[in-house]
Amino acid sequence: MIRPLPAPGRLRAREVGFTLIEIMLVLVIGVAAYLLILAVPMRGASSADLKAAARSLAAGLRQAQTIAMATKRDTALTLDLDTREFTVSGDETIRQVGRELDLKLYTAQSEVTSEKRGAIRFYPDGSSTGGRITVASGERKYLVDVDWLTGRVEIRD
Repeated sequence: MIRPLPAPGRLRAREVGFTLIEIMLVLVIGVAAYLLILAVPMRGASSADLKAAARSLAAGLRQAQTIAMATKRDTALTLDLDTREFTVSGDETIRQVGRELDLKLYTAQSEVTSEKRGAIRFYPDGSSTGGRITVASGERKYLVDVDWLTGRVEIRD
């Protein structure tokens, strides 16, 4: 059986728009999806936190080199991997690196003081023991390299 279309302007109220139950159902589904997204924990540190930590370490290394050249004394940046802190000899300010970041230190054997603590040393002529500090979060990482001959500090992706 074929039903004829109603004349224009004669639509029944039930055929126009959505019912209150339909609108509420869509809102409930939307809220549930939003809550699920919020419930997923963030995976590691943000890119900005990662880069900020690498820049902070690079600045500390450059400061150590500057102090060594200005005072004509060996100066070291000492990094503690457990507490995520580093200091520069000659400036006893303790600086923190984010807890959610993974740190690795590659340095000369003579600068390793324990399994989780070591240093990169700079000499009065600007050279250094050399080394690398890796700042990582998941698959993302920055390498803070120190050239042993020139003491140049560089951040690499």
